[in-house]
Amino acid sequence: MKLYYAPGACSLSPHIALLEADLPYELVKVDIRAKKLENGDDYLKVNPKGQVPALGLDNGEIVTEGPVIVQMIADKVPAKALAPARDSSERYKLLEWLNFLTSEVHKSFGPMFAPALNDDAKAFFKDRVMGKLKHIDSQLAGKDYLMGKQFSVADGYLFTMLTWADRMKFDLSAMPNLSAYKARVAARPKVQEALTKEGLAQAK
Repeated sequence: MKLYYAPGACSLSPHIALLEADLPYELVKVDIRAKKLENGDDYLKVNPKGQVPALGLDNGEIVTEGPVIVQMIADKVPAKALAPARDSSERYKLLEWLNFLTSEVHKSFGPMFAPALNDDAKAFFKDRVMGKLKHIDSQLAGKDYLMGKQFSVADGYLFTMLTWADRMKFDLSAMPNLSAYKARVAARPKVQEALTKEGLAQAK
């Protein structure tokens, strides 16, 4: 498999999933702004959406959208328990988390990366994200991970966005559950391996 990624982007989530799953893969770096691969090829020919992540399967198919990719990875190695069994009530809870993270948290972070956005607009989106993170903090009470004791692909996704919060100097000190969670996920060897392979500083 080939993971098309940009360092520190949301493609970090499937990168973590691939490592946690112990699946063989090749990393292909993408210049998102130029829509080019490192060798100069047109990335739009791989993924016409022009976004990362994209996962190239061994049969030549391309799968896009992070929440779908991470589930596909998890389902390839059910023994790793990166996602609950399909059709189980717990699987729908995972889907609930993945949908919340992608539609409520991820999409509120996005505008803050836009250079053209003024400070007032960025402050609006920051407040929105902080509200979502406070909800997550409350849901993490008494839990090691989003699904309880078991690390899942949703945790790789949330952790990715918490690295963005770091870069944007968010103060999470009033969210002790989330802060402890972030440190717990960061301490996982496969998470550190993903950060190292993407040339990112270790999460605090």
